[in-house]
Amino acid sequence: MVDNGFVHIKNPHLDMLSEDILYHFDLGTKTHDLPSMFGDVKFVCVGGSPNRMRSFALFIHNELGLDGDGNNIVDICAGTDRYSMYKVGPVLSISHGMGIPSISIMLHELIKLLHHAKCRDVTLIRIGTSGGIGIEPGTVVITDIAVDAFFRPQFEQTILDKVVVRNTQLHQELAKDLLECSREISSFPTIIGHTMCTYDFYEGQGRLDGALCSFSKML
Repeated sequence: MVDNGFVHIKNPHLDMLSEDILYHFDLGTKTHDLPSMFGDVKFVCVGGSPNRMRSFALFIHNELGLDGDGNNIVDICAGTDRYSMYKVGPVLSISHGMGIPSISIMLHELIKLLHHAKCRDVTLIRIGTSGGIGIEPGTVVITDIAVDAFFRPQFEQTILDKVVVRNTQLHQELAKDLLECSREISSFPTIIGHTMCTYDFYEGQGRLDGALCSFSKML
């Protein structure tokens, strides 16, 4: 939840904690000065691979024209082997691993981090590869809506024996802004489209080469 530019947490239980430990980031509200470390963050870019997100951080370092050759970029989460995090000026580059559970853990702790750091007006973008239907290979797709395996724009999660459904529509104006920026780059096509997210890489995405397969090319 964002209010007046700040990231607010919709969890009253956090107010009762003497310390909030962001376990998988190897950070905490008592062990680290989060506002000093992250208070100037304006953009957070996340992706699956640690190496890819380090390469992205180096790319941003060069694009922003920052001092040094990038060798001083360190993994803030080096104390844990779960995620990697790099800060380059106002940009955070974070790996989230593969699959919904791994991304969910990262997002919980990222949102709390931005809240504790008192960040304002933050834009969050996921960068990743995907298969595509009906589009040219190499096309960059800016997602406006994420759909589940039933093509529904929603995310279902079972919480204490209850199914909680959340909307997955993304920021439409941001998608349009990114598309407008892409007009300056002619080396690859860019479109706005929907992205499907399933719980499984093989059967869930209809692949025929997994260890298990209960369907054929004709279903």
